[in-house]
Amino acid sequence: MKKQNLILLSGLIFGLIGLTACQSNGSNEESDEQNSQELTLLTGADQLDEYLPLLEGKKVGLMGNQTSIVGEDQKHLVDVLFDENVDLRFAFAPEHGFRGKVERGEKVSNEVDAETGLPLFSLYGKNEKQDSIMQSIDVMIFDLQDVGARFYTYITSLHEVMELCAKHDKELIVLDRPNPNGDQVDGPVRKSDAFKSGVSFHKIAMIHGLTVGELGHMINGEKWLKEGRQCKLTVIPVKNYDHSMQYDLPVIPSPSLPNALSVRLYTSLCLFEGTDVSVGRGTDWPFQVVGYPDSTFGSFEFTPGERDGMSLHVEGKGEVNYGLDLRDLDPKDQTFTLKYVIDFYNKMPDKSKFFSRAEFFDKLAGTDELRKQIIAGLSEEEIKESWKEELQEYKAMRANYLLYDDFE
Repeated sequence: MKKQNLILLSGLIFGLIGLTACQSNGSNEESDEQNSQELTLLTGADQLDEYLPLLEGKKVGLMGNQTSIVGEDQKHLVDVLFDENVDLRFAFAPEHGFRGKVERGEKVSNEVDAETGLPLFSLYGKNEKQDSIMQSIDVMIFDLQDVGARFYTYITSLHEVMELCAKHDKELIVLDRPNPNGDQVDGPVRKSDAFKSGVSFHKIAMIHGLTVGELGHMINGEKWLKEGRQCKLTVIPVKNYDHSMQYDLPVIPSPSLPNALSVRLYTSLCLFEGTDVSVGRGTDWPFQVVGYPDSTFGSFEFTPGERDGMSLHVEGKGEVNYGLDLRDLDPKDQTFTLKYVIDFYNKMPDKSKFFSRAEFFDKLAGTDELRKQIIAGLSEEEIKESWKEELQEYKAMRANYLLYDDFE
């Protein structure tokens, strides 16, 4: 009898252990699923519960474009706002236009959006109607996908919207988005106002490591608006984002940045726009190939032509360009480097022709020192060492405005 009782007791114990294990596994699975849901990245625009209450009973303006999307179905923010009965009066359009199809540097006109009937007004270039337009609303929304480089003009548009809101005492809500190059801070800090332009508007590092929301707080905090004015700023932060993440954009931000690799290489290759070297505009691989109509520059060949959004300003158009094929590089391994510009300068047979648009190169760089250092034959290491101190000062300032954990 004792032996039978022992067997029964053992079975009961093992049964209870098995039941507990099953319950524990079920609990762990539920916990894993819950953690997965908690860690889902949500842009500012995805968080309707956070900003729709701020729009109730108010007349609203929007600064947006094709990147202003909501949710996995990528519904345009304009459609979402109309569906929610928001009193949306107009939209400002940045460089490349409201639908992102206008070429770099081309005029963005005042018009009506064909898809929604929404009045559109340009904030790229002069627009005499800006002040009267702002009088018609109570609050502005800003929702543009930046790429993390000072010369990408969407952050200049942010500044212009903040100026208008501060001038006319209007609220501004920034729906924040991740910075796809937000895992790095590099390049020279813009020098004096002599180098200030649409492609170098702020005294920040060339690769600034900020989201537009963080930059908005910096603009306010450093009193960069005219007469030291402050903008009534509310930022809807991205959930579950930090600066160590690399974010693959769901919608291309402009015609020449069609994929993650182009976005990552853009920080290094955009300086070529101050030269006649092609970065692949007018091909299927913009900012993924580099070349010049001279076989000295490499064995890889490509011939720029015309593509949507890349037809008017195409370096090396119709000519065989020779150079580098970067298409097989891994996007996540790409960080800012001067090696491509220095290499092409060194290979140029007549170096006096390399900086064909020297003034624009200096505006892109935010200084004329970089161009002079390349001409003097300094190495990348020597050049980077020269801006180390100013970069440390910028990083210290940047730390005051971070909304997310940093990459260091």
